[in-house]
Amino acid sequence: MDTTFLITAFATLFVVMDPVGLTTVFIALTQDTSAAHRRAVAFRSCIVAGAILTLFTFFGESVLGFIGISMPAFRISGGILLFLTALDMLFERRTKRREDRAEEEEFPDPSVFPMAIPMLAGPGSIATVILLADQSDGMVEFLGVLGIMLLVLAIGLAFFLQAGRVEKVLGRTGIIVTTRLLGMLLAALSVQLVLDGLRDFGIAAI
Repeated sequence: MDTTFLITAFATLFVVMDPVGLTTVFIALTQDTSAAHRRAVAFRSCIVAGAILTLFTFFGESVLGFIGISMPAFRISGGILLFLTALDMLFERRTKRREDRAEEEEFPDPSVFPMAIPMLAGPGSIATVILLADQSDGMVEFLGVLGIMLLVLAIGLAFFLQAGRVEKVLGRTGIIVTTRLLGMLLAALSVQLVLDGLRDFGIAAI
């Protein structure tokens, strides 16, 4: 087993998935919810993301190719979805939707979208696991890549479960400011994903 390869794989996945940075996003998306609901969202988002990334680790581009979707197209669609999330964070549309759905459910559930998809299991992390799986030399390194992906998700889960303490430190004003800043960063990231997808299609960015 190539230890250097596994260390590089861990560093790459950790940077791409960014569980530390996503903790603040998790706080913003689960603001004013109960501790039990927040724990449920944390576990569901990591489990769903783990299942999706495991699928792509084993089957790679053949999954997208089977249904006629290229990685550039997937990257562009992920960017658009992320941009919609950024708009919600910038203009507090989540608050209005929360009030409108108050009679239907106690709290909104961002575990599948946008936490699992496209934040944890987005185009970047999917492309990364596909690339690492292709670069692995033998079944041992392949399983190592799978284990590292699950380890990064476990680290993310640990951060999410401590979100309540982080929220207390930041306070409500800090959360509002952080949410706006993250909305701006997510908007920029989503545009970059779209530009990368267009570039992969051969359309040069202006």
